[in-house]
Amino acid sequence: MIVPRTTTSSPGRHYDDLDAFYREVWGEHVHHGLFLSGRETVAEATDALADRVIGAAGLDTTSRVVDIGCGYGATAHRAAVTTGAHVTGLTLSAEQAAVARDRAVPESVPRPEIRVRDWLANGLPDAAFDAAWAVESTTHMPDRPRVFAEAARVLKPGGRFVLCVWAVSDGPAPWHVRHLLEPICREGRLAGMGTMDENRAWIESAGLVVEREEDWSRVVAPTWTIVARRVLRGLATDERYRRAVVRGEGVFALTVPRLVLAFRTGAMRYGFVVARKPVA
Repeated sequence: MIVPRTTTSSPGRHYDDLDAFYREVWGEHVHHGLFLSGRETVAEATDALADRVIGAAGLDTTSRVVDIGCGYGATAHRAAVTTGAHVTGLTLSAEQAAVARDRAVPESVPRPEIRVRDWLANGLPDAAFDAAWAVESTTHMPDRPRVFAEAARVLKPGGRFVLCVWAVSDGPAPWHVRHLLEPICREGRLAGMGTMDENRAWIESAGLVVEREEDWSRVVAPTWTIVARRVLRGLATDERYRRAVVRGEGVFALTVPRLVLAFRTGAMRYGFVVARKPVA
């Protein structure tokens, strides 16, 4: 697993500090878009990824689901509106939670419950949920085996776990590690990125059975080209972006170009995994 050599703040503080920029540059789905045709708008692509996750979870109006690292609650609310499921979302960011709680939902839809809470100390009961998902959140957590063990613990027998995860290639070149992967982890406040084999092993060690695994690297990579253009435009026209760079927030000056290059060189991968808790 690739881990950062140093970190300067928690993921929650990172997202609180950059709250307005993240939503302005990309939107309230704080995850990649799924660009299947290449002609999708950002909103269409990010909704498409959320819909794949929701569909894989197999929800209906009786389902209870936990969104591990729910961000601004966009996927949690989309799941509630499209399926009628009861969703509990957890985030470390108070700013994200405030946005998620303010989302309007139809009266007939169960409003998602949003909690500011660490997944590794989530306090949720055993076998309480029909499904759980983690969309690009597990890399922020330091104890990866426990991340998946907690998912298995809160799932009912037969419950599904869906994972979208930033990953590293098998055997990355030394310059990939030094100039791309380690800095991406450090600047993005990631605890580390494992390979897809490592992620599968952690899932299976938690007692979950992997039913499906897909590499979405090619269809999510356009995300970062679009973000790069928007950041460059912001740096050229908006003093707030330039002040953010001066404050040392690498996401605007260095991290986005690193991510573009990491996907183009194959140093980074993007994985989609669906697993199930055995019935017996």
